[in-house]
Amino acid sequence: MDMKPTPDLERICAAFACEGAWVSSCPIPSGHINDTYCSEFEAAGRRIKYVNQRINHLVFREPERLMENIERVTRFARERILEAGGDPDREALALVPTRDGESFHRTPEGTYWRMFRYIDGARTYDRVEDLRHVYAASRAFGRFQRMLAGLPGERLHETIPDFHHTRKRFDAFLAAVEHDPLRRAAAVGPEIDFALARERDAGEVVDGLASGLIPERITHNDTKLNNVMIDDRTGEGVCVIDLDTVMPGSVLYDFGDSVRLGAATAVEDERDLSKVGFDLELFDRLAQGYLDAARDFLVPAETARLAFSARLLTLECGVRFLTDHLKGDVYFKIHRDGHNLDRARTQFKMVAEMERRADDMESVVRRYL
Repeated sequence: MDMKPTPDLERICAAFACEGAWVSSCPIPSGHINDTYCSEFEAAGRRIKYVNQRINHLVFREPERLMENIERVTRFARERILEAGGDPDREALALVPTRDGESFHRTPEGTYWRMFRYIDGARTYDRVEDLRHVYAASRAFGRFQRMLAGLPGERLHETIPDFHHTRKRFDAFLAAVEHDPLRRAAAVGPEIDFALARERDAGEVVDGLASGLIPERITHNDTKLNNVMIDDRTGEGVCVIDLDTVMPGSVLYDFGDSVRLGAATAVEDERDLSKVGFDLELFDRLAQGYLDAARDFLVPAETARLAFSARLLTLECGVRFLTDHLKGDVYFKIHRDGHNLDRARTQFKMVAEMERRADDMESVVRRYL
């Protein structure tokens, strides 16, 4: 049960340079990290909506740096969209500054808040309802990467350091197996063996980044379907949202994770592994959408690893779930005994299915290149 007190949104909204007078606020029940609300204001007889978010500073321990990233990215995105003749008020998030000109407000209680303008006429989807939405979302992420490739200035902050450093994720897994604090390793031998047999893949992207073979890019790092707003009328992906994890990385992280999330045939914690698999048709939509936006700025070292990245990111996630199970479920929230083990098994089943369809996946990528 969520026991957090209801915040005084009227007081919090008063800290921001909003248009009009506050009318009401209500929670938006989405997301697992930050708390999100919709606030309505009235100005000259019309209603204006804003989105308020309380930043979870236990997950994002340096909210000031996080907001510096978002401020830079959204400002640059809006400039590029305007130059291209687009509509920056629909195609990019717009931060509402505080009355002091800051990008966020810190309350006397120590909570951090930000405010965005509300985007009308578009919505997000938690589940695939139309294959065209899969294509549109993937294209939006590719367009987002391409647009930010020219961001000037210093390197963005890493809001979660080593988030997709697969080698370090494997090192943590090996340490958990060795120490085995709850004596769980003996019961999960097949899962441990599955991961160990693929350890050689762990350094493929991080080593490529370190050597310069794979270029470092600005990436989103949470490329699920519901992080793209889909236009109600056209079905196009109009705006990429949830920018907390925008930071330096590889395009392979974004594309690989979008496949892990978007081409699965079952939920992440499905116990019946016969339902778990990999949908090649969904992969086809993801690959075409992404490459239609991004193919012109990618280098061969990236395109050659697109299909592989789906297996790698799915393996990485499975290893993280298995590591947490071995350590006593200290990171991911669980709702039943063995919950993280169930999650690890679904990821490993998907990896196995992707390995079986590897040639088909490579053919799909070649088709759209």
